[in-house]
Amino acid sequence: QVQLVESGGGLVQAGGSLRLSCGASGIMVSIRTMGWYRQAPGKQRDLVARISSGGSTNYADSVKGRFTISRDNAKNTVYLQMNTLKPEDTAVYYCFAFVDGMSYWGKGTLVTVSS
Repeated sequence: QVQLVESGGGLVQAGGSLRLSCGASGIMVSIRTMGWYRQAPGKQRDLVARISSGGSTNYADSVKGRFTISRDNAKNTVYLQMNTLKPEDTAVYYCFAFVDGMSYWGKGTLVTVSS
């Protein structure tokens, strides 16, 4: 069984920064894509950013230029550096990973950006 554990969420003022981390543990042969989704209250869960095992990245238009995704394959960990945060970035952020043909999700970490 694969487990994903997020950390790094919290309360920050608009314009500030946060760094999220997500580590994968368990029996794994290969982790393909890793990334982050977010879900604001009353809204659907949307992709924020994803990164392939080779380092290719994709971002939602709303975060391009402000957020940076990266990963450490040796540590099975993905990161999300969030800069110039806006109140509309407030959401629960969920880590996901595509491992050995299956998708796994973390429990989420809350990011709150005050105006």
